Amino acid sequence: MKHAIIVAHPNPHSLTCAAGAAYAAAVEALGHQALVRDLYQLDFDPRLQAAEIPGAAGYAFGADVLQERRLLADADVFAFVYPLWFNAPPAMLKGYVDRVFSMGFGYGPALGGTEPLLEGRKLISFSFSGAPEPWVRDSGALRALMTVFDLHLAAVCGLQVLDHKHIGGIVPGITEEAVADVLTEVGRTVAESFGSQSSI
Repeated sequence: MKHAIIVAHPNPHSLTCAAGAAYAAAVEALGHQALVRDLYQLDFDPRLQAAEIPGAAGYAFGADVLQERRLLADADVFAFVYPLWFNAPPAMLKGYVDRVFSMGFGYGPALGGTEPLLEGRKLISFSFSGAPEPWVRDSGALRALMTVFDLHLAAVCGLQVLDHKHIGGIVPGITEEAVADVLTEVGRTVAESFGSQSSI
């Protein structure tokens, strides 16, 4: 099984980036393949270009988009790892989805709308925030995020949402013990989600 791990945080020493690495290590321990796409380290351009909008004159995707699509083409699982900023994914991740998961990869044209092109693939997400986890849950912030991001992306592209693990209360100066607990939780979630599945 191939996991495309899409990480969006500008600090390579952040908990978010450590969680992406922990996810990769956990799936590799299961005999699966991990492909990490650290969007900031790649300097990915999240801005949708005019020529990438279907119907535009000279409609074509940028070389960076085509490269990402080639790398992700045989992924069985898409894992998004990111912080919540204003209770939403970073613009970097949203732009990546806008450009890479758009027409021709995530979905195709169909009579009366679109048809999903990623059916049978899975989506799992890990998000982090400074807000306490109960507040993120009880205020409806996580439910709203999942509705407009996870569930909509899954519906359009044909993905199966496995989980969205949110860990709140992440603050500057977090202790090494707390970081270790978070990374252990990431590994546990991977084991629970994929431990019984073969490494195709």
